[in-house]
Amino acid sequence: MTTVAIAYHSGYGHTEVLAQKVAEGVRDAGQTPVLLKIESAAQDFAPLIDQITQADAVIFGAPTYMGDVSGVFKVFADATSSVFFTSAWKDKLAAGFTNSHSFAGDKAHALASLTILAAQHGMNWINLGLAPPNVTAAERGPDTINRVGSFIGLAAQSDNASPEITPPAGDRETARLLGERVAKAAVRWTAGASVADAIGKAA
Repeated sequence: MTTVAIAYHSGYGHTEVLAQKVAEGVRDAGQTPVLLKIESAAQDFAPLIDQITQADAVIFGAPTYMGDVSGVFKVFADATSSVFFTSAWKDKLAAGFTNSHSFAGDKAHALASLTILAAQHGMNWINLGLAPPNVTAAERGPDTINRVGSFIGLAAQSDNASPEITPPAGDRETARLLGERVAKAAVRWTAGASVADAIGKAA
């Protein structure tokens, strides 16, 4: 069975809601999610890094603070240099999600930071794969899939309220669909890798 690691930081619980929905999507695809919560900048990141190394794919998640990923996530990202030098994550599949109060809030910059992290490791990025909603702004309600209109990854929006009620249903479903998409891609990718290995041994 294919394993998808979900490595995320959540400051107030809203991004964690998305991580749980991403994991649900992985399970809906018949695969195994591994939730890896980044608790603080002072923790030992080695166990998380090891689990990502063992996984077939990883989905990074972080809130957008001041136009970029949270500082805690950035400390984790810097700590992954321990595997950068061994190319341990090279050719692994990766994707990402972020969340902030604003509809824009420079979330695209945060997602770009996640893609650059993946690129530094030689990973292959999986985009959201969902078109923006073809509706008017007035019709773009809380149940709308990809209501923010992001392409590179999931960009969610949360109000200043309890994570029990925000982000809304549309953003949660978009997160679930991202998890499902990455899990299915990872199944195809690992199957292809096995065929390539077999061909290489026979050559």
